[in-house]
Amino acid sequence: MTALIDMHRSWYVLHTRSRHEQVVFDGLTNKSLKAFLPKITVMSKRRDRRKKIRVSLFPGYLFIRSDLNVHERLEIVKTVGVVRIIGNKDGPIPVPDEAIDSLQIMVAGDNPVETGTRFRKGDRVMVVEGPFAGVVGTFVRYRGFMRVSVAIEALGQYAAVNVSEEDVEKLPEIA
Repeated sequence: MTALIDMHRSWYVLHTRSRHEQVVFDGLTNKSLKAFLPKITVMSKRRDRRKKIRVSLFPGYLFIRSDLNVHERLEIVKTVGVVRIIGNKDGPIPVPDEAIDSLQIMVAGDNPVETGTRFRKGDRVMVVEGPFAGVVGTFVRYRGFMRVSVAIEALGQYAAVNVSEEDVEKLPEIA
């Protein structure tokens, strides 16, 4: 019977309040709802010490498996920390089971996982750590695992440096 009920359920993406992924996951789990919060192991960015920590692969998001019936949908959106179910004007957009299966395999081990969406080509960035600290430039591209290329323009020409992704922060856009 459970397999039959599960056939009509799909995975959906939940947008959460900032840094509330675990709170939402725990809240949904306590309500006996099936949720998936993909986490990866990274080195912490603390200045005084470095240690491995588990962080959300997609900050601000997690997945919920539901048929989105009225009762379940209400329980989902009432969960502390939930902002909304991701969708468009036609309603929530389901995520293919294969994508979730692949994510579960990817985060099961301690292998490095790259997302590559933190910066987009053309983003204004600043190097905040390392020998190039203080350099302000434009994000050019990802250069392999945890490396990025940042370009600066001067005198009508540009120079680029390759730095660790964790040493770079996106600058806020000024309108």
